[in-house]
Amino acid sequence: MAYVVDFGTVSTAGLESSPVAAALAGLRANEARYFKNKYDHVFTVEPASSAKPVVDWVHRILKEERDIVISSPPLEATAFEVDNIRMAYVFYESGLSVNVMYTIGDATKRAVGFKLSEGMEVPAELVERFKFARQKSKLAGTIRGSFFVIKNEY
Repeated sequence: MAYVVDFGTVSTAGLESSPVAAALAGLRANEARYFKNKYDHVFTVEPASSAKPVVDWVHRILKEERDIVISSPPLEATAFEVDNIRMAYVFYESGLSVNVMYTIGDATKRAVGFKLSEGMEVPAELVERFKFARQKSKLAGTIRGSFFVIKNEY
């Protein structure tokens, strides 16, 4: 069942099995606020089991671009298009959020982003490969993030 993320009232709905559920919910709400403010887009997620094509697309990009396999189970996912950009998000039980920004018709702005919820360790599959910058969020506390540029077509 799809869930509209409310950034006014942060809820852990759908994320309860995460050891950092409150922080992950704040991270998800932070993303919802960004897309509402920038694009007037309502951020809606669904269980990862219902969003298998989205999860598979994100996992394919991670595997083919950088040979990365996320060990944590995915909890929720979403995909949508705004301003000729295909966006996909997967939220994992560990507190990790992976997003893909894939511009349509313009291969110069395509990337994968990683965001770590406050209180989680850097996942083993990312620790040696990426440096994470810190950013403060009223909804999510301290978010650590990193990214890489997508080189191939998906």
